[in-house]
This record gives sequence, C-alpha cells and structure tokens, in this order.
Amino acid sequence: MPHVADIAAFLESFAPTVLAESWDNVGLLIGRFEQPVTRVMTCLTITPDSAAEAIAEGAELIVTHHPLPFRPLKRLTGETPEGRILLDLIAAKVAVYSPHTAFDSAAEGINQRLAKGLGLNNIAPLVCGAEPGQGAGRFGRLAKPQSLAELTAAVKQLLGIEHAQAVGPLDQQITQVAVACGSAGEFLGPAEAAGCECLVTGEVRFHTALEAEALGVGLVLAGHFASERFALDELAEVLARQFRELKVWASRTERDPIQWL
Repeated sequence: MPHVADIAAFLESFAPTVLAESWDNVGLLIGRFEQPVTRVMTCLTITPDSAAEAIAEGAELIVTHHPLPFRPLKRLTGETPEGRILLDLIAAKVAVYSPHTAFDSAAEGINQRLAKGLGLNNIAPLVCGAEPGQGAGRFGRLAKPQSLAELTAAVKQLLGIEHAQAVGPLDQQITQVAVACGSAGEFLGPAEAAGCECLVTGEVRFHTALEAEALGVGLVLAGHFASERFALDELAEVLARQFRELKVWASRTERDPIQWL
C-alpha cells in the first residue's frame, strides 16, 4: 500500500518544487508522510464543498493545485472558513499536497498541456527554468495563421467552455501564441518579447488589457478556473496510472464560482 511519502516523492519528480515561485507554498501542507493511502482526490481549490467530498468519499490525500493554507497562519480556529476546512480535514486525517506553480511550470505541467492542446509547434518556456523544457509560461507557433476569433474558439473547445473574453481586433492574424494559466498578466511583456501576437491566459487586470491593446498583442481570457481545472482531471489520470492500487478521482463537486451569463 502506498504512503503519503510515496505519492509526494512522485509529485516532486513530476513537478519539482524548485520550479515554484518564491512566494508560493508547495509540497505537503497537512498530514504525515508515513500515513497509508488508498484513495486520492485532485482538485483546483479546497473549498467547503470539495473538502466535504473528500471526507465523505474516504480520501486520505487531496492533491490541490491552489495551496491551503497559502499564507502563514497565526491561529487555527473554527472562526474562519479556512480554519473550519483545515480543522475538518485534520480531524478526518486527510493529508493535503499542493504542487501549484511547480505544476504550472513543469515539463508536462499545465502550460505545456495548454500549448499542446492548442496545437502549437516548437513549444518553449517564456521564462526558462534550470532544466530543459521547464520554466514559466509557454509559447509556440500555430500550424497555420488563425484570427483572434478563431483562436478564441479553439481555446473554448479545448477547455470545454461556452464563453471567453478577447482583447484586440477579432480579425487580427496570429501565428505565434503564448500561454500562461491562471492570473498571468505579468507574462504580457515576455510574450511580446518572444514575438507572440497573442497571450492566452485565465484573467488579467483592466490596465493590463489596455497595455496589451496598445502593444498590439491580442488576449484570450478563458477564466482562472477553466484555464487550470482541466489539468487536475489529467493529473488524476497520471496518478492513477502511476499507482494502480489507488482509487484516484478529480473532484466532482468543484465548480467555477464565477458565473458567465
């Protein structure tokens, strides 16, 4: 029977924590390495609903993209939503592991999967890491030019969403595309420097959208949730293949808190 330590060691090899941003909180956040594991749930974020699902389904480990806790805690009580979730998980002996920005930047991480899913060629990191194929963001070339409208449609199809936002002329022709999951407006500069005509991400600030417009770099904004959640389904499949004795599933109750009308 695998232990938390075995799964943590695999995740460290799959998404080395050295790739994480300096401000991040990654690795094993709750639990004991020696704890046996039979059931694992992946999710984008630990919420009251996803935590309750993990407890009800008997998971001994949650692999969550977004860390919980994220910031240092001065106290752990039931007076806050975060405290209540953590206390419930600890009481149920559910361990928590988060790869977060290490998974974003890994060789087979979220941004690599986004780039491949959009059919980009000659994929490379926007900001290179220490090892080949690792680093923050990705960029590559389309097999043939697409308009911003066509690229937006391709993003929606890949992520299984009905709505997305775009910045720039919808008939703008695009051959080189940058991708950066989540909230990634800081990659606008590296995308332009890499010769990209478009950055695909989850969300950006209003003034970043204005800057992109001024630079002539299109934006496709799929929403923070959609730009990352698909990869947690795929991570569940990766873990299930690696640990065939485990029951692994992606949260079935998790949803985007933002409604697109």
